[in-house]
Amino acid sequence: MLLAQTNPDGTPLDEWIDNLWFNSSGWVTSGMVMNVVYAVVGLIAIFCGYFVARYLARIVSGPICKRVDETLGRFVGNAIFYSVMIGLITFVASNLGFQLGGLTAILAATGFAIGLAFQGTLSNFASGVLMIVFRPFKVGDVVNIAGVTGKVNEIDLFTTTLDTPDNRRLIIPNSSISGSTIENISFHPHRRIEILIGVDYKADIDATRQTLQEALDLFATDTIQGEGRGNKVVLANLGSSSVEWKVRMWVASSEFWKLQESLTGEIKRRLDRAGIGIPYPQMDVHLRRVDNPDTSVPMRPKIRPARRPSSMQDNLPYAG
Repeated sequence: MLLAQTNPDGTPLDEWIDNLWFNSSGWVTSGMVMNVVYAVVGLIAIFCGYFVARYLARIVSGPICKRVDETLGRFVGNAIFYSVMIGLITFVASNLGFQLGGLTAILAATGFAIGLAFQGTLSNFASGVLMIVFRPFKVGDVVNIAGVTGKVNEIDLFTTTLDTPDNRRLIIPNSSISGSTIENISFHPHRRIEILIGVDYKADIDATRQTLQEALDLFATDTIQGEGRGNKVVLANLGSSSVEWKVRMWVASSEFWKLQESLTGEIKRRLDRAGIGIPYPQMDVHLRRVDNPDTSVPMRPKIRPARRPSSMQDNLPYAG
């Protein structure tokens, strides 16, 4: 269509360009000029599309980062940016006359070879995408994954970073996380403290229950009340060396470790004041002494071997 246009004096555009560009030399034609024009237009379109893709990625990922999750927002923004750029470059290349069929086959073969070489990396990538989409945990949660416990610092497409309570940085491959059990410790706002205690069999059951309940009552202000919440003393089991009790109390997840330590110490002090012992695991061994052995079983006589005569005695004559 562009070549069919005419200039103001009525001359076709391609002829006008031939007359304008070194018509006497003959080595520059209108087709070459138009190809250059198309290439420049394509580069300008890609350049402008770059900023458009950045703008779209920013306006889409911004609300997600603020209202949902920062990791998910960044992932969506990068996906939009690269999708727009790949689509724009493909469109410009096809309009410039590039044959993309062979290029597609080459890219497919290259992708297959890369996939075989980076199986572990692609597995981490797929696991990272699944975790970002389904969000079993988010940045800031305390989790137990792949056998380690820590606070989630960052979730990337290939790895997840944890900070342990003793301030160690752990980088775990995403494939190791998706293939194991994930425990999100801080997911719920409330947690239940449960302390198992063994007391002496000689201790009175009612007195023990009252003592343990008194220890719980000191933390009434920190206890979460409601249906299925509160605190409770449970007679759990008659063990091999002690009577086992369970002391339970629902608290806020952020106060779990502090209140668990405080409750354990208060239980020990209350039991000591009440004179209720906490026995060690023990075993009673009974020994019986036998003074008169059983004589009903006859003893076997000891048989002494016969002495062999010496050679000197064998040579003596027989007397008698």
